[in-house]
Amino acid sequence: MKYYKIRTLDDDGIFPLKTKKFLFKMIKKEYGYGYIPKYHGDIKNLEEVYLNNKRNSFFIAQDKNENIIGTLAIREYDREFEQFSNLYCRNSTASIWRAFIDEDYRRVGIASALVGEAEKFSKNSKYKKIYLHTHKNLDGALEFWKSLDYNITLDTDNHLQTVHMEKNISSVLGNIYSNIKDSIAYI
Repeated sequence: MKYYKIRTLDDDGIFPLKTKKFLFKMIKKEYGYGYIPKYHGDIKNLEEVYLNNKRNSFFIAQDKNENIIGTLAIREYDREFEQFSNLYCRNSTASIWRAFIDEDYRRVGIASALVGEAEKFSKNSKYKKIYLHTHKNLDGALEFWKSLDYNITLDTDNHLQTVHMEKNISSVLGNIYSNIKDSIAYI
């Protein structure tokens, strides 16, 4: 049985640095490349983007030794996709970023718990929708998001296999996540 806990990242000195290292390790592993300024500015500026902005937050999952085993960020929608100009805006749409789970801890509920925390944060922050994009070539990713009631808004069918998704959270927080009382679990 493995222990994990979910917590909100704060500026306690060591965990922002550990989080950045974890993220770049996972990006290298999943995508095969390192830091690209165009894509990873929020990671380099983690404190400014997620810790110093009340409309954004960053959640981490830790094992019993406080090693980071999962991450998920939520922030104001800030993309400029022309096809979504009438669908999403900063004030009412949050967007999910940096959803990574260490391979040894996948498919045991950690990602679902992280999403649950992000959805609660978004609802409490008065967002109405949550946007995300994923890739069909990431093992299990599309199925995972669909299982949490995220709907496809655009399948780009491009070389990156990008799929854009959303979930309306304005009326109901959704399924089992409204029943999460404690984000500490044994798996």
